[in-house]
Amino acid sequence: MKKTLAIAAAAVVAVGAQAQQALWGMPQIISPEVNADNTVTFRFMAPNAQEVKVTGDFLPTETIQTPFGEFDGPGSATMAKNDTGLWEYTSEPLQPELYSYSIIVDGLKTTDPSNVYLIRDTGTLTNVFIVKGGCGDTYSVNDVPHGTVSKMWYNSPTLGMDRRLTVYTPAGYETSGKEYPVLYLLHGMGGDENAWTELGRAAQILDNLIAQGKVEPMIVVMPNGNAALQAAPGESSLGLVPPTTALPKTMDGSFETHFPEVVNFIDSNFRTKADKAHRAIAGLSMGGFHSMHISKEYPDMFDYVGLFSAAIVPTEQGKDSPIYKDTETKLAAQFAQAPKLYWIAIGEKDFLYQANADYRKLLDSKGYPYTYRESPDGHIWKNWRIYLTEFTPLLFK
Repeated sequence: MKKTLAIAAAAVVAVGAQAQQALWGMPQIISPEVNADNTVTFRFMAPNAQEVKVTGDFLPTETIQTPFGEFDGPGSATMAKNDTGLWEYTSEPLQPELYSYSIIVDGLKTTDPSNVYLIRDTGTLTNVFIVKGGCGDTYSVNDVPHGTVSKMWYNSPTLGMDRRLTVYTPAGYETSGKEYPVLYLLHGMGGDENAWTELGRAAQILDNLIAQGKVEPMIVVMPNGNAALQAAPGESSLGLVPPTTALPKTMDGSFETHFPEVVNFIDSNFRTKADKAHRAIAGLSMGGFHSMHISKEYPDMFDYVGLFSAAIVPTEQGKDSPIYKDTETKLAAQFAQAPKLYWIAIGEKDFLYQANADYRKLLDSKGYPYTYRESPDGHIWKNWRIYLTEFTPLLFK
């Protein structure tokens, strides 16, 4: 009888091992390893490889060719191979920050199998790590009260579909009975309603800054700015489609036209302070473009506007849209109502730098007040996370 039970137990273990293979074979290599001096060591086992490199935004930039011209991209560093076939590279000391990286093995870019922490930016997967201290702490989950991140669906008669958005409610929202101001936070081209929570660390930033008393507790709404889509890639009725930036209805006026439906849905389903003084809108790149045009199209809707590395000029698909016509007349109506904050930020190496400089000249020529923030680097998430930490403390004061 005991022998039979032992055989049965062994069979269960064998079946379990087959059914749950993901539990086995976890890598024993530590990579990346953040050292005490803030250097970071990367390791990759590839005995038969001829060359292994690490590439990421922690390295000096390199010029890369893109369909849009030459831009500064992530640098790379060659890793050294030891006699066991383990490749290794240790960085210079790094400033506190969230960094992304990939491994290049004989010309093939791949992820680090020893690091399970990944983010998707459009169609690209990269590993991430955090160097603590300063903004690295702001982007981390700390022992503070936590808000709630919800994925919700709303109906858009204008776009003719149900659509998904992400909503952050601050710690205590469920039981406080209070009404809250609202920030509408928009993503860039190729992004979606997941971008600001996954790449932008918006929930961690809000949790930490609210806990420190630097930011007013607020609801943050992160809609999908791709007006042709219901939701993020793989999370709608389209199925597991490849992510792409080549989407219709991104900057043709459709998203701006339907935006009051988003605001009405939030005001109908959350305890909001539903007036101009308690609404803000901000976005990065395409989301900055949307923020600029939504805020001028509906001058009674937002008292706070943030343009993070914003696109300014309509694309070919939007050149004939009435949303983008008579911009100066609409800006005059918007600034006649004296928004409390009009905040523009961009990196000195951003490919949209000149367009933003030209836009500021227009604002200056009309005497419209705004706050300007210029930072190092280019069109990257590092800047946009920083902008969020600087913009939110200025809201609803």
